[in-house]
Amino acid sequence: MRRKDREMTKAFGLEVIDKSKYGVISMIDEDNEPYGIPLSIVRDENNLYFHSAMGGKKVEIFEKNPKVSIAFVGETKIPENYTKEELDEIVKDESKAVLLISKVFTTEYESAVVTGKVKLVEDEEEKVKAMRLICEKYTKTKMDYFDMAIKAGLKRTNVYRIDIEEINAKRKKYDLNGEEMKWGRME
Repeated sequence: MRRKDREMTKAFGLEVIDKSKYGVISMIDEDNEPYGIPLSIVRDENNLYFHSAMGGKKVEIFEKNPKVSIAFVGETKIPENYTKEELDEIVKDESKAVLLISKVFTTEYESAVVTGKVKLVEDEEEKVKAMRLICEKYTKTKMDYFDMAIKAGLKRTNVYRIDIEEINAKRKKYDLNGEEMKWGRME
């Protein structure tokens, strides 16, 4: 990681995964071409789960090259470190132009990048567990209907597991005084 001052802990990265709406999985196809798609992904301990159709490009890629990288983005926002009056004063002094770059034209963010290998889940009990976790994350108000849906759809659905081999987490965030919170500082 180039910006070690923004590196966060594994625990922070796991939190980013848990609150992310989706992860973008990237892989390399048989022609050595990159291929990436967003997926609804859920985490259980050190495993990630997602589901898919039983055929298609990603299914073919996974069979030949199971190595993947998954990027997750947590909270993002544009910081408001200066009032309009303060910005009007900054632009009067060219030596302060760097403040515009580092504290105005920037984004606060959280991210986690995971690497691992995709494995098709064959055990029916694990498949149901994974699908339950996915549904609890994305459709929790509909869980009364889960049992009927899983009974009808499980045999037509692939479920995949990725054992997290490596996770890198990063964050850019400012405190209430407009100073960047570096080196894992939380407050």
